[in-house]
Amino acid sequence: MRLLLDENVPKQLRQALDAFILNHEITHLLELPGWSGTRDESLYARAAAEGFHVILTNDGRQMRREREVAAIRVSGLHRIEYPHRHAGLTGLSIAIATVAAGLPGALALLEEADGQRLIALRGIDPTPSNRLHVVDPKISPPKFWFSSL
Repeated sequence: MRLLLDENVPKQLRQALDAFILNHEITHLLELPGWSGTRDESLYARAAAEGFHVILTNDGRQMRREREVAAIRVSGLHRIEYPHRHAGLTGLSIAIATVAAGLPGALALLEEADGQRLIALRGIDPTPSNRLHVVDPKISPPKFWFSSL
């Protein structure tokens, strides 16, 4: 399948995907001369005309805009969204983790699909309390912490 990464997808994510998405062609929109700034209403038709099968985007608002939804429907392209609103290194890490965890399964599903699909990848929780479980053994020693061997 030919996968187009929308302009709002960090270019570093493309580099990460190249490491483990091996049987699909991945192109970032910014790699295509003259595509930068293409409005979403035109992007889907243009991508379909160029032979892409899937667009990966971080624009969760597309599905709330009538003209964009119509453009997606008419294009016949699959749409994969990974919504999150975190900036900086944390945001990039969350984007990579979310897409790395969900994209292989999504692409496998799309290869078997009998028609257009819209997929939202579930996010990785960015809050430190949900990403890290930290134990201070002085305060809450694990079982056998003080056992002598």
